[in-house]
Amino acid sequence: MQDRPTARELLAAVREFLEADVVPELEGVKRFHARVAANVLAIVEREIAGEEQSLLAEWGRLARLLGVAGAPPARLEALRDAVRGLTETLVGRIRKGEADREPFGRVVREHVREAVREKLRVANPRYLGG
Repeated sequence: MQDRPTARELLAAVREFLEADVVPELEGVKRFHARVAANVLAIVEREIAGEEQSLLAEWGRLARLLGVAGAPPARLEALRDAVRGLTETLVGRIRKGEADREPFGRVVREHVREAVREKLRVANPRYLGG
């Protein structure tokens, strides 16, 4: 673990520099690319800030949905892998048509809606409205 500035602080500083100092000085394609770069940094900032909480919430929903007992993995990389594995299990059940029947289908739709909301909070929170 590094001292300050943290990775999040560094990302924010570079993004703010691009937005405040670089973008206004550019035109055309270069200005567009600088805005895209600043947006990418904002996405990474949001992902780092909320990744563990988001993964824990998703793991919890998936575990309930799929009947998985126990606690989520403690380490972030293991948690990512666990969520990916549970998602693959859910995808397999959807492909088999299990989500076509209630109440499983309703719970799957609720999970997918919340997963999309979480992804939008990172990718572009404005798409969520207010």
